[in-house]
Amino acid sequence: MNLANRDSQAIWHPYTQHQITNHPLPMTKGKGAYLYDVNNKKYLDLISSWWVNLHGHSHPDIAKAIYEQALELEHVIFSGFTHEPAVKLAENILKLLPSHFKKLFYSDNGSTAVEVALKIAFQYWRNQGDFNRHRFIAFDQGYHGDTFGAMAMGKKSGFFSQFESLLFHVDTFPYPATFINDETAENKEALILEKMEHHLQKFGKETAAIILEPLVQGAGGMRMCTSRFLKSLQELMHQHHVLIIFDEVMTGFGRTGDFFACLKSKTQPDMICLSKGITGGFLPLAVTACSDNIYSTFLGKDFSQALAHGHSFTANPLGCAAALTSLDLLQQQNTLDQMKMIENLHHQNLKELAKLDNVMNTRYCGTIAAFNLRTNMQYGSDASIHLRNRFLEAGLLIRPLGNTIYFLPPYCITESELRHAYEIVINEIQGVLA
Repeated sequence: MNLANRDSQAIWHPYTQHQITNHPLPMTKGKGAYLYDVNNKKYLDLISSWWVNLHGHSHPDIAKAIYEQALELEHVIFSGFTHEPAVKLAENILKLLPSHFKKLFYSDNGSTAVEVALKIAFQYWRNQGDFNRHRFIAFDQGYHGDTFGAMAMGKKSGFFSQFESLLFHVDTFPYPATFINDETAENKEALILEKMEHHLQKFGKETAAIILEPLVQGAGGMRMCTSRFLKSLQELMHQHHVLIIFDEVMTGFGRTGDFFACLKSKTQPDMICLSKGITGGFLPLAVTACSDNIYSTFLGKDFSQALAHGHSFTANPLGCAAALTSLDLLQQQNTLDQMKMIENLHHQNLKELAKLDNVMNTRYCGTIAAFNLRTNMQYGSDASIHLRNRFLEAGLLIRPLGNTIYFLPPYCITESELRHAYEIVINEIQGVLA
């Protein structure tokens, strides 16, 4: 029995309707921007393998760091203990974040980084004797993870209708999604901010925090907003003393063209959630960063004010070692040059895509590019799976998000590889939807 058939006998895959989906494609290795299947066919990974792979598959420097760390210390309980990789990683990340961030809380993945932020925000007010702030604000089509708090924040993403009766109430507002040459952007932003202002006048003293994906909503369809909107939103939230949580699980570590979206947008959230690319795609790891002001409210003479949260693999030394090396690679001039090259090629090729009759709403932010097809193609539909398979046949790993096609490549991709990928995509979308 081949590997795909063995898989179908034993494994239940994420975000998959197995009755209408082909057997999974068995992969044997990855190198640079490519993945290789059991027949040694290679696929250009244009989505960084679920957005986690920053520097290319099986990067030797990260692999070496994990190996060397494994020979010294593979794991230790992180309650009452610490180790050099965790401390050094926290120090290095804090150096890159806005200066008001002073503390990191480690967890395992993006969902739990968000859960930590929500729990901190809720308990922050209670630790100060304010028991009225129990409301949260989120944006339509935002996605923040699959745990229950994260699902509540992303209940309008369209993924969690089966669980809606179990989710707590969240006040949801439209996201001012924009695109190249969008003449309505400022008006959309103003209307949304006006609605939010009216809401906060009534419920501001009951609102603990707002959470959003800054500059780019990921799973919602790579929908993008402006730095101008984020600055205005920050001002509004500060007026009503509402904590701001940036979910940078996807946008962190260079994806938007700066190390973090908060730096690119020149905004200062109260908390930031990071994961995905943190280890360069090698191991699970996540952090939630906050200010000393927030951290200090959890200090007390007994456990009642402490944050009751943790994971078995919190601050795993192997993950921290991988993250340290990934962070070093991220700051090298060659990587920064590659990021700029990717952004420039997105800009050039989206101009060509915008000329096609079946393409609309072209947009990019740093190394992320996206556009919409003029079709009602839904996430996970037969049409979506068919188009995904067409891309695979052409040697490209691309997963449409509904009618959204997007590029989020590893930074090691070459100019010729990315240009060729755009040529294939233009040909395939014309052939499928003409």
